[in-house]
Amino acid sequence: MKKIDATVWRETQYIAVWVVILSILMQAVFLVIGKWSYTVLLGNLLTALVSVLNFLLMGITVQKALDKDEKEAKTAVRVSQIYRKLLVIAVVAVGVLLPVFHTWAVVIPVCFPRIAIAFRPLMDKKGS
Repeated sequence: MKKIDATVWRETQYIAVWVVILSILMQAVFLVIGKWSYTVLLGNLLTALVSVLNFLLMGITVQKALDKDEKEAKTAVRVSQIYRKLLVIAVVAVGVLLPVFHTWAVVIPVCFPRIAIAFRPLMDKKGS
């Protein structure tokens, strides 16, 4: 297996930092509104980890796709996207169905990588 590219690691770390920050904020909100319990923490951990893993797997797929011709690359990326979505859906479904996880704490962290990506242009301008 080819070594994971430094850019993939760096971007995954960026996503992971944002997921941690947003997870802490979510935990604080649950605490302030008086709805916090260990199920909130467990639900948050479950999908926060899967969200970061999903992003890492996407990066690895794109890295591998660069070594393929255009048609193979498109197919590989599409297949990866399907499997990654199914993974996230399955984890969210398990999290929602099992009482050990708080439903909203399972669902909300799935959006955290998108929020991080939305803020990326602001971070890039700040560093320039």
